[in-house]
Amino acid sequence: MRGRDVRVVRGGLRGWGGVAGMAVACAVTAAAALLPLAHHDGPDTAGRGAGTPVASAVPAADEACTSPEASLPASSGGGPDIEKIRARGKLVAGVDQNSFRWGYRNPETRTLEGFDIDLVRAIAEDVLGDRDAVIFRAIPTNQRIAALENGRVDVVVRTMTINCKRLEQVSFSTAYFRAGQQVLAPKESDITGYDTSLKGKRVCSAEGSTAYDALEKESFGAVFKDEHDGTGRDLDRLTVPSQLDCLVRLQLGEVDAVVTDNALAAGQAAQDPAVELKGAPFTTEYYGVAVKRGSDDLVARVNHVLEEYRRGGDDSPWMKSYRAWLEEGLPGVEAPPAPLYRSN
Repeated sequence: MRGRDVRVVRGGLRGWGGVAGMAVACAVTAAAALLPLAHHDGPDTAGRGAGTPVASAVPAADEACTSPEASLPASSGGGPDIEKIRARGKLVAGVDQNSFRWGYRNPETRTLEGFDIDLVRAIAEDVLGDRDAVIFRAIPTNQRIAALENGRVDVVVRTMTINCKRLEQVSFSTAYFRAGQQVLAPKESDITGYDTSLKGKRVCSAEGSTAYDALEKESFGAVFKDEHDGTGRDLDRLTVPSQLDCLVRLQLGEVDAVVTDNALAAGQAAQDPAVELKGAPFTTEYYGVAVKRGSDDLVARVNHVLEEYRRGGDDSPWMKSYRAWLEEGLPGVEAPPAPLYRSN
């Protein structure tokens, strides 16, 4: 562990949600580098507008990037990237081990569990015929793209928002979840949301995240950058490698609020009853499975997996996984987001 993070375990954590929360706090060790995780983790649980999602298409040319969620048509075929995975016999997946209910290590079973983990297993089962044929690698938020570019992982399934900026570096599947940026702060805080109540407040976000991008566009006077960001002297107080680090900073009183996806913030609020979501989501964002840019056969195959994953209405694997992991903190979701395809 980094020296400054060891204090999280040794010191008292304000409002921390029990032993399970403490174990998740220890998982901040993944912030510095890629860590190979166990090959066999997690339960066998599989599994938004109401009803069955209906696919739609946009023209093949989208040079202005008006529809970043539009992906390649689904295909159950193969290709060089699929064959590489099959030759290895394992799918290498970049995931989170710190995000409660999305991708986290269960402190009792020492296994990886969560909504994203279920999806990784569905991809492995489709490509390799075995949902346990996975090598999980824990990657911090700010290393997701580098992990793909360097070939350390085949896919990143880690609450990663699809947007135009990232499409210049990686390729995405169709959307598998809808989220939005929101503010997380102590319940007794006078912060009311993503508004002028943030003026003068210390606000934490993850490096390379859409939350940080949002703060750069409009901070409402918040203090959200470390003095030496991007250098060896960066203290990782306000801009941190992984978004869970922000919750730890909040509990230590080093920051006043966190800006992150509401889907992730709901899990953090479940871990710590002393914090809550403030105001309403101020963006609409869609998570996708990311792969190395140009890996078209793998994108098409993942989209095929997602078609099957959404199929079945209330009994679909997607809905079963949602009910198992997310419904308690994010109630009211009735169906996954409909896929959007390019017409080519």
